[in-house]
Amino acid sequence: MDLPLPTAPAACIEPEAVVESVPAFTLSQPPEQTAPLVFASAHSGRNYQAAFVSSARLDSVGLRRSEDSFVDELFAAAPAHGAPLLAATFPRAFCDANREAWELDPNMFEEKLPDWVNTTSARVGAGLGTIARVVASGETIYRRKLRFAEAEQRVRTCWQPFHDGLEALIAGTRLRFGGCLLIDCHSMPAAVLPSRGGVDVVLGDAHGTTCAPRTIRLVEQVLEGLGYRVRRNDPYAGGFITRHYGRPRERVEALQIELNRALYMDEARIEKSPGFARVQGDMATLIAALAQETRAELPA
Repeated sequence: MDLPLPTAPAACIEPEAVVESVPAFTLSQPPEQTAPLVFASAHSGRNYQAAFVSSARLDSVGLRRSEDSFVDELFAAAPAHGAPLLAATFPRAFCDANREAWELDPNMFEEKLPDWVNTTSARVGAGLGTIARVVASGETIYRRKLRFAEAEQRVRTCWQPFHDGLEALIAGTRLRFGGCLLIDCHSMPAAVLPSRGGVDVVLGDAHGTTCAPRTIRLVEQVLEGLGYRVRRNDPYAGGFITRHYGRPRERVEALQIELNRALYMDEARIEKSPGFARVQGDMATLIAALAQETRAELPA
């Protein structure tokens, strides 16, 4: 990417306990990568900096409303099927890796932002830029205005290392296998879905531009065979990660998967529900199918 590398890893902490020197992401790798697949979870991080927690208007549960809680665990079988899994450790409410590096709301800051900052995107307008103004449920995060230096530090110590790691995985996979399929793993609140007929999974390929038709069709068929109700690109067609890395003409495909949180967790308490084991097992089945299919497409 186009930003300089940070000199130190992100130091993030749990809402109720200090964890020093936590890297910006975890990387779970197989002993040998055997499939041209990469899995990424940008929003499952749950290590919160002490200063961030103290500056927030919300309690720890309120701050976690924006998390894709437990999504990294749902896709934990990836290494067992020959594919790496990269997961952010920093929370989405602190810094959102599924945005451009500099999508910032000028009303959140004490000083005028640099001219090169993207202040006009729809995501910024909704309060969900790289540094979010609100959590996913709409509550305002901060008690005060921020300094630009705070946003800059978060981008350089959280956003940048995450994308450097993801970019390296994709490039290495493409070099080794001749191509790469990135699965961008997310979850969605149940509250946004009733009007859409009780959807369980939304697949996003930016309306056919980030992966081959056979790829999304395979994922759709596997999930429907497991009993899930699947929709394409509505209401989530793919965020920055899917759109930025998904370049089929360059042999890099990307597909976003959004799982309905009601399937596997109690959204109010942010706790796993009895359905968690089933969904985790089903994601392992999907991973196995993708690994088998992508291996079969490799040149002999």
